Amino acid sequence: MKIELPEEAFRYITEDSKECDAETAFVLTPQNEKYLEDAKAHGAHSIINIKDIAKLFGIDKIKIVGITGTNGKTTTASAIYSFLLDLGYKAALQGTRGFFMNDRTIEGKTLTTPSLLNTYKHIYQAVSEGCDFFIMEVSSHAIAQKRVEGLNFELKILTNITQDHLDFHKTIGEYIATKNSFFQDEGRKLINKDEPKASFTIKNTFTYGIENAATYRLIAYSLNNASSGIIQHFSEVVPFTSALHGFFNLYNLMAAIAATHLLSGKKLEEVCEVVDNFAGVSGRMEQVSEVPNVIVDFAHTPDGMAQVLNALKEKELLVVFGAGGDRDRTKRPLMGRVAASLAKKVYITSDNPRNEEPQDIVNDILEGIEDKSNVSVELNRRKAIEMALSEQKEDEVVVILGKGDEAYQIIYDQMFPFDDREVVREILARK
Repeated sequence: MKIELPEEAFRYITEDSKECDAETAFVLTPQNEKYLEDAKAHGAHSIINIKDIAKLFGIDKIKIVGITGTNGKTTTASAIYSFLLDLGYKAALQGTRGFFMNDRTIEGKTLTTPSLLNTYKHIYQAVSEGCDFFIMEVSSHAIAQKRVEGLNFELKILTNITQDHLDFHKTIGEYIATKNSFFQDEGRKLINKDEPKASFTIKNTFTYGIENAATYRLIAYSLNNASSGIIQHFSEVVPFTSALHGFFNLYNLMAAIAATHLLSGKKLEEVCEVVDNFAGVSGRMEQVSEVPNVIVDFAHTPDGMAQVLNALKEKELLVVFGAGGDRDRTKRPLMGRVAASLAKKVYITSDNPRNEEPQDIVNDILEGIEDKSNVSVELNRRKAIEMALSEQKEDEVVVILGKGDEAYQIIYDQMFPFDDREVVREILARK
């Protein structure tokens, strides 16, 4: 990707050594420093450090908010973005679902946290559009690979820390340390007080929680007909209502309300008034059909699955799920155990097998399930969904986990069109 900067000595900048030429400077980052000689060989105009061009992109002219955590990043980031827009601010959002500005989609889905130069480009676009805030999801990969270096965060937020990405981080200890390394500075932080694995520098730290005393504490809540709650912030006690379902979403809402209050300086009551306008994120606890009741969710970790299934624990659940190939194998039996313990019937299937044999992935999942009497294996995801829907009784809920609003299935290195929600609609339309 080349970015034009016509007022500089060079005309373009790039992170890709192959794109370098007499008009194009090579931007050196922690990811591409091994290609420095290649950039010179391609005749790069000059070599510049990513930090030296930060001001050219206006990163000091906007308030940057970073959200990290195993689960809840997308919903929390989207809620903050929604709340700020409803309060009259201009805002941009970068994350798993793409890049958005002032209620417009600018780019489709990408990495949770793109390359640093890409983030700079998005910030530049946001500044050009007059945005007050730039909200971004920050993955553990991005922290480890220094893809957020040089960004001055107005606020950093921690949702939670459970198991994921051990294919990359190797150990849970390394993963936890990577997440916590984001919070070791003296900038403003907002931490989930109920997360025992959180470690942070205490200076400029605010907290939110339900079980423990916190700067923002949920002192009462109801999960009947979506959710509602009462937040205590020192002497202020303020109610809110929300369209979001599930206990875990109370944490996402608390983080978003607290963050918006800290960022905007508005009264807590004003912030809570706009909460109900946020309808949630597509593919997160999304009800695809009311009768029969079918829910699709992105949950793809043991903890994420447990949160979604516990949110529906009053119902009898038929759960369809798999696990991604070429990813953390150690979580697979744990996912199996969670599904088998919380569902009436389990349908194990494929979920982006990539370069692994789907049956091998299923075998890993089955290791976590002692009683397999209520478990069916169907590697064809469409057939697995069809099987669950055909066996569903009137009072049961089919829950399809792992892909959320993804519109593809990755087999080897090919992406094939596949959307759980569309598949459900097609099957039900034929009934």
